[in-house]
Amino acid sequence: MERKRASWSGQLAFILAAAASAIGLGNLWRFPYLAAQYGGGTFIVVYLGLVVTLGFTLMLTEIAIGRKTQQSQLTAYSRLHAGWGPLGLLATVIPMLIVPYYCVIGGWVLKYLVAYAQMAFTGVSPMGEGAAESAAFFTSFISAPFAPFAFGVVFVLACAVVIVLGVKNGIEKSNLVMMPILFLMAVAISIYVICLPGTGDGLKYYLVPNMDCLTGSDGKFSIALLAKTILGAMGQMFYSLSLAMGIMITYGSYMRRTDPIERSVRRIEVFDTLIALIAGLMIIPVVYMFAVKTGVTPELIAQHGGDAAAATNAAVKAAMNAGPGLMFITLPKVFASLGSFGPWLGLMFFVLVLFAAATSAISLFEACVASVCDLLHIARKPATFFTTALILFLSTFSAIGYGPWAKVTVGGMQFLDFFDFVTNSVLMPVVAAATCLFVGWVIKPKAIIEECEAEGHVFKMKGFYVVMVKVLAPLLVIAILISEICRAFKIGGWSI
Repeated sequence: MERKRASWSGQLAFILAAAASAIGLGNLWRFPYLAAQYGGGTFIVVYLGLVVTLGFTLMLTEIAIGRKTQQSQLTAYSRLHAGWGPLGLLATVIPMLIVPYYCVIGGWVLKYLVAYAQMAFTGVSPMGEGAAESAAFFTSFISAPFAPFAFGVVFVLACAVVIVLGVKNGIEKSNLVMMPILFLMAVAISIYVICLPGTGDGLKYYLVPNMDCLTGSDGKFSIALLAKTILGAMGQMFYSLSLAMGIMITYGSYMRRTDPIERSVRRIEVFDTLIALIAGLMIIPVVYMFAVKTGVTPELIAQHGGDAAAATNAAVKAAMNAGPGLMFITLPKVFASLGSFGPWLGLMFFVLVLFAAATSAISLFEACVASVCDLLHIARKPATFFTTALILFLSTFSAIGYGPWAKVTVGGMQFLDFFDFVTNSVLMPVVAAATCLFVGWVIKPKAIIEECEAEGHVFKMKGFYVVMVKVLAPLLVIAILISEICRAFKIGGWSI
């Protein structure tokens, strides 16, 4: 006898859960960096255009597949067409590889939360005066033999508790607590940052379109730079919306048929994009102000032929370095420069980051657990225990990959970087492109349209959807795959 599938209590619960999944670490460190790198408002306009077209198509497809089949990604594809089962297996490998290293990074965030709590309540800074030793503090922690794994274990077990409690009592209730707090804290920090003296130029840098990012060294408009900006925005949109990770298929399988898919997708996009934009407001103005104050030296101006504007741009780009460097090294210095309130701002910020990391990790965790349940037809609790044990084992590689195993690399990359590259840059675009081809040419878009129109709902964008899923979406996703591989291996000087 088949088990009764869990379900969300309503449309709001589903939207909050899906948005919580989408709002993760990528929004908080990757979006601000890319926006600063690619012309501020120019990048934002391109990003918004892609969210409402490509992002809409991919997310709607995955949610509809989940609700139609009432299965996780592992078994959903084979339910629709027996020959496409391997795609479900590939889609399940992605969250199973992402969760372990994502939880390790969640452990890093937890470590910084503890450090900022110490600073705020005792006044003692483990990073030295003015966070001058923030780089050494970060390096010392991630290269330690046991501490990164221990903090990661705490993060994993906290997520596992939420998963064991179930869809309604665990995931849904945790989102009802964390998401409002996350949003209110993000807004509060943004307002504080905007009101700081000297952040006006940083706001302008972030929000006003700067066409210089599309202009070549000859001063003329560059098609190549435009393509680079579009691909950068497309890659960020892809990861930000939690696409091709199995999450949206799994969450869609818990969705009630009375809830409209098209409208839900639009609301998830709005929520996710709003948080990404607010993240930029939290980070870019203060980093810009800090970079101008400390990084624009007479030597740097001289290096740029006396051009102060060019020197400022170079200093800001250096400060807005992508990845962990921005969050764990640069921002502590920025917080320290803000005086006595700096540690409290840092504490608020890392609480926000911890919630963002947790909501995404829980979603990835659930995609894995749901797959185990659907494949083995076992209850949630044993499936969670099995999955937790596997995640803890796999997280060991990333946790000690910068410490005792620092000399062990795969393809010249540390374990965490390798898992990130394989999942984000290769497997996710492959699964997304294959899903579009599967829907567009095998089961046909009609199958998805019928699901979106169930219970009398109107699918306003179905004509646009057909063109996107059959032709444009697979081409765009393949372009992401090619650009990411070129970026990773520095082919043709490509970098994003």
